[in-house]
Amino acid sequence: MNYDHFADVPMAGWRWTSFSPREIACKGTGQVLVNEQALDKLQALRDRLRKPLILTSAYRSPEHNRKVGGAKNSRHMQGDAFDVRMDNHDPHEFEAAARAVGFTGFGYYPKSGFMHIDTGPARTWGTPWPQTATTWPSEPPRQPESVKEDREVQAVAGASVAGAVAVAAEHLPVASGLLGQLAPTAQLVAIVLGALFLAYVIYKRTK
Repeated sequence: MNYDHFADVPMAGWRWTSFSPREIACKGTGQVLVNEQALDKLQALRDRLRKPLILTSAYRSPEHNRKVGGAKNSRHMQGDAFDVRMDNHDPHEFEAAARAVGFTGFGYYPKSGFMHIDTGPARTWGTPWPQTATTWPSEPPRQPESVKEDREVQAVAGASVAGAVAVAAEHLPVASGLLGQLAPTAQLVAIVLGALFLAYVIYKRTK
């Protein structure tokens, strides 16, 4: 059914609720060719994907088709072809859904960001969108889930350090008596070794 302008389409019989006559109309002249079978498939595709379909081209009058450089026998002139933006769709999921509802012709325009679909003979053209590689994220270091948990971790670490210091202090008098019997150089070596040992004990208790 043809209309000279999308404003002439009677809305009482318009059953494609996700689209308006203006979206389907020729972008150059405003004329509309209502291809009911094609529009039924377009509405079914919209319902299946549950996402808006942004149409850049639907029906084209012969004069507008020539103006935009369309194919001589473009399906757009028969009202059963639609160019749909891929901004809000995964192209592979979109194509699978379009095939499932009955679309048979597919033109891929990844550089321009849209896919052509129609109900003409089964065929494809253009360069398909590449498959997106799936990368598995690396596991991040565990962080405290709450302020309370963070305080608990700090308390455990503090208790461990305090325990290590207590152990060292317990043996400090004995160590001091032994140091007094050593030469100055030997005392220095002993102090360094003792400090390293204390650091090791603290490290092990905080792990």
